[in-house]
Amino acid sequence: MKQENNARVKHLVNSLVKSYRDHAEIIKVDTGNQLNRSVIIETIEKLRALIFPGYFGKKHISTDLVEYYAGDLLEEVVYDLTPQIVRALRHREDMEIAPEESARQKAGDMVFAFLAKLPELREYLASDVSAAFDGDPAAFSKDEIISSYPGIHAITVYRLAHALYELDAPLIPRIMTEHAHSLTGVDIHPGAVIGHHFFIDHGTGIVIGETTVIGSHVKIYQGVTLGGLSTRGGQALKGVKRHPTIEDHVTIYSGASIFGGATVIGEGVVIGSNAFITKSVPEKTRVSVKDPELQFKAAEQGKWERRVFAQDDSWDWVI
Repeated sequence: MKQENNARVKHLVNSLVKSYRDHAEIIKVDTGNQLNRSVIIETIEKLRALIFPGYFGKKHISTDLVEYYAGDLLEEVVYDLTPQIVRALRHREDMEIAPEESARQKAGDMVFAFLAKLPELREYLASDVSAAFDGDPAAFSKDEIISSYPGIHAITVYRLAHALYELDAPLIPRIMTEHAHSLTGVDIHPGAVIGHHFFIDHGTGIVIGETTVIGSHVKIYQGVTLGGLSTRGGQALKGVKRHPTIEDHVTIYSGASIFGGATVIGEGVVIGSNAFITKSVPEKTRVSVKDPELQFKAAEQGKWERRVFAQDDSWDWVI
């Protein structure tokens, strides 16, 4: 039995190794440039603790010790993030064969340039928290919003990732936002540009594409897509504006879809639920889908009857 199992395992190994050779583009061996996703995720949590001290990470921080708290966390982020950026830079053509010292210097400069943006990012996130509190009558407090709202979680990670994206850090920004996507259901590409006082209500199912531009004081509800009209061009579309522009003070209700790089939603527009938009909308316009007609009949006037539609065998209430 043992020999038979060994033979089976050997056959499986041979099959897999052949697959590795046939599809070498999806295997990482003989390389030290593979990123450590776990370290990046841990770094996200340390950055959230720096953005919102006392809410995440170490609790009960005294005012007298906040300077030491921030210093320790910053040192940990520098220590953890720098080697990850070194590895990521090796995926850029201009850094692929650069000397190790050059890569480390560039990564170090990038990390400190990124961390220097944290005070500015806190300004933006403070405005996002205020927008959530002002815009949601169900919000008990700003503490509740920071601690529990998936929209704020997604926006926080997006703003951190976008700062790295602007510094031309490869791979890491996308790993960050896709991690937030997996936790919150909110998919924001780090390349999107989003103004202050951004409010995501509920959040699940939101998609914001790479070349989307969103102004300030914008409110988006669950299930909204800001997408491209077509991706059939594939890599030929890289760098082309494929996603819409949303100007200031726009509200987009649940299930709405807005597509196209030339599509501009003007200032003050309100987009109703389930609207499908592929053309620009002038400012201060309300867009809505005509309500479907609803029919109500008393249950006692009918009966349950088995009916078959195509392959769907179901019970319907018929009159």
